[in-house]
Amino acid sequence: MIRIISGNLKGKKIIAPNNFDVRPTTDFAKEALFSIINNQYILSQISVLNLFSGIGSIDYEFASRGCKDITSVEINVKHVKFIVETLKKLDIQEQVNIIRQDVFSFIQKPSFKLYDLVFADPPFNFTLEKYEELINLIINNNFLADSGQLILEHNPRIKFSGNSNLVDNRKYGNISFSFFKKI
Repeated sequence: MIRIISGNLKGKKIIAPNNFDVRPTTDFAKEALFSIINNQYILSQISVLNLFSGIGSIDYEFASRGCKDITSVEINVKHVKFIVETLKKLDIQEQVNIIRQDVFSFIQKPSFKLYDLVFADPPFNFTLEKYEELINLIINNNFLADSGQLILEHNPRIKFSGNSNLVDNRKYGNISFSFFKKI
């Protein structure tokens, strides 16, 4: 079960089927993350790209807080169906554009749209090389607006200290968020 922690949908509970292989961002980590984001952006005025959407918990949180331009990329057909149904139940389907596609296929070619914020929560079994590939494709294929940033949720054992685009890293329990910008 996930819970929307703030905004006009605050307190709404979303229960995904037990057979879904997902690791939703914890409430503790979401609260910390959105505190950082709220201090940097006016959410009603930004465009967001959510990669590896899972069951959409980050999408619902952005939409609840007034973001009207969310693109969500997820490959798993069951997860996409669940997100679509949940968006309808919450009456926020106009705010989120769902794309059923492999994330690496999606970011492989240059973007036709610039995003203020790209959030990515890939599987925790990614290697450092796979994370670096993801970061480089997002930055080099023009997914980020000039002042935009990529927020990567990952296992705290993974360190990006050698990446020149890294601007910050925060650890919350068993997850970390790393923040990247164009240089």
